[in-house]
Amino acid sequence: MRHTIAILLENAAGSLSRVAGLFSARAYNIESLSVAPTEDPTVSRLTLVTRGSPEMLEQIVKQLNKLIDVIRLVDLNEGQAIERELLLIKIRAIGAEQRAEIARLVEIYGGRIVDVTDSSYIVEMTGAGEKLDAFIDTVSTRRILEVVRSGALGILRGTKALRA
Repeated sequence: MRHTIAILLENAAGSLSRVAGLFSARAYNIESLSVAPTEDPTVSRLTLVTRGSPEMLEQIVKQLNKLIDVIRLVDLNEGQAIERELLLIKIRAIGAEQRAEIARLVEIYGGRIVDVTDSSYIVEMTGAGEKLDAFIDTVSTRRILEVVRSGALGILRGTKALRA
């Protein structure tokens, strides 16, 4: 089962390393990881995606809570959460027909063309991972020159907030 965990941790050297080390030491895989400072420059928010059983997740949460750098954490799967990823994709686009088709697909999927050259487009798109996967499949791998994804970011719906 897929789990998205949001963690507030001290914005200090080695904090991210200790979290990643916890996963590595237990042979758990991190599927996606995103970290940046919050409105408080001494605190960072880390969003992590992993897969495993509920028992494995329980162990991860217990171990993370023992780390001195971890302030708070929440399993975003427990409540209603909004999850998004950012995709930047460079697509080969040669000829008017190809360019028009790609522009149409970008519009359908709610993306935005952010760079244009004689032979390529760079497209920016945000959304659920499944939407981004579907766009990549639709464009076709033979046209794709490069793909960059941010990994998942998540936030709880409503007035509940993960705060220090």
